[in-house]
Amino acid sequence: MNAQPLPGNPRAGIGGPASARVTCLLAPNPSAMSLDGTNTWIVAEPGADTAVVIDPGPDDEGHLRAIVAAVEAEGRRVGRILLTHGHPDHSAGVAGLKALTNAVVHSVDPQWRYGGEGLTDGQVIDDGGLDLRVLVTPGHSGDSVCFVVAQDRFVITGDTVLGRGTTVVAHPDGRLGDYLDSLRRLRALAESGEITAVLPAHGPILDDAAGVLDFYLAHRAARLAQVEAAVAAGDTTAEEVVRRVYADVDRDVWWAAEMSVRAQLEYLAERADA
Repeated sequence: MNAQPLPGNPRAGIGGPASARVTCLLAPNPSAMSLDGTNTWIVAEPGADTAVVIDPGPDDEGHLRAIVAAVEAEGRRVGRILLTHGHPDHSAGVAGLKALTNAVVHSVDPQWRYGGEGLTDGQVIDDGGLDLRVLVTPGHSGDSVCFVVAQDRFVITGDTVLGRGTTVVAHPDGRLGDYLDSLRRLRALAESGEITAVLPAHGPILDDAAGVLDFYLAHRAARLAQVEAAVAAGDTTAEEVVRRVYADVDRDVWWAAEMSVRAQLEYLAERADA
């Protein structure tokens, strides 16, 4: 939610190749929430004639045409478009890219599929020998997913994990219990060595997946304890909690912090009732 650095060694710069299979194009939509802009990830197995595009980003004609040009420069066409989730800075360009490429669109939320299919946990996209695995990871939003590039041990995280700072739990669609479960699941994959680097939708690549996920889990636990203490001190509304707990966060994003606080208050109430 803010832009503090995360553990590990962020790769210099944003955009460009991450490996022989994965390339990033940075969309021109910087903001307090999207940081430098949305990272559109292009994934293709070397030698394949099709590519997968993850998160086309905003409805910006120049960016969408740059995606097509980057794919065609490698002698490929866009075969599939995937969404990590449906927030506009990730999804608004789907219709335009679909019109340019006639590619199949996959997402958890049916409204973004444009005739394509859904995404299910454990599903493998194997176009041209690719091994791209779907992880359903709700929490930031109800429809959030991550994608594991198995050969490179990368995880493309959307907004579940950012390249700088921490993400919002976008209540009421996003739920804290789901988000914690998703972070723990990703941490287990890092522990097993199945993922080593985080490729976020905003900010740089992070080469220490385990360290970043440990940081995220510790941060969420600390914030939850602060919210619990604020309630014990007499705060009764999300707005009051934000003023006390998120004083270190830029006021321009307090509206987002309020969503996270509502998710935390709901989580605490559910835990009290259990």
